[in-house]
Amino acid sequence: MMKKAFLLTIPVMTAYWFLGVTYGMLAHSMGFSIWYPLSMAMFIYSGSAEFLALGLLLADFNPVSAMSMALVVGARHLFYGLSMLDRFKGTGWRKPLLIFWMSDETFAVNYNMPPLKKEENMGSQMLWVSALDYLYWLTGGLMGYLFGSLMSLDLRGLEFVVTAMFTTIFIDQYLKERQHAPAWIGIGCTALCLLLVGSEYFILPSMVGILLLLTLMRKRLEEAV
Repeated sequence: MMKKAFLLTIPVMTAYWFLGVTYGMLAHSMGFSIWYPLSMAMFIYSGSAEFLALGLLLADFNPVSAMSMALVVGARHLFYGLSMLDRFKGTGWRKPLLIFWMSDETFAVNYNMPPLKKEENMGSQMLWVSALDYLYWLTGGLMGYLFGSLMSLDLRGLEFVVTAMFTTIFIDQYLKERQHAPAWIGIGCTALCLLLVGSEYFILPSMVGILLLLTLMRKRLEEAV
């Protein structure tokens, strides 16, 4: 089962090692000890949230803003969980681990799992996939931090990778979706709040505004799809 899970997760390994190395190097360049990226990779295990957390740890203490940002960034996992309810039935002790270890890529592999042999257990196979993906992310962050500590390159400015990552995600989703109104609502609310309250406090009110507008316009947006 481990061999089959490894073959299924080779693309995930490639992506996680690339992002994990970047994450580890970024953490080193920002002055964190090795325990910060490792502990966040172990207990947060959300790539986007972990990149954000590095900046939040250096900013002014604002737990409400940090919690709201983490919730918005990770909200998509709510839908992943709903989609996996049937598949997680009967997994027993594996279920908490499957829930905690479910990332975007792990969800994609487990949800599209090819048919198994009669003697193979679906829960065990999904657990191997989840565990390997988790290990890829941990080792990627560790390698990145070690590379960053050994290299004499000037890594200042590497934190721009966070902005680049979210910009890329936004453009990718914008091009995939036929309905662009939610994207423009997000841009408009964010820009307005930035002008009204400034760069220090604009995140939370912009998120609230986006949520309210999308809720009010939900039926209209669904009809337009």
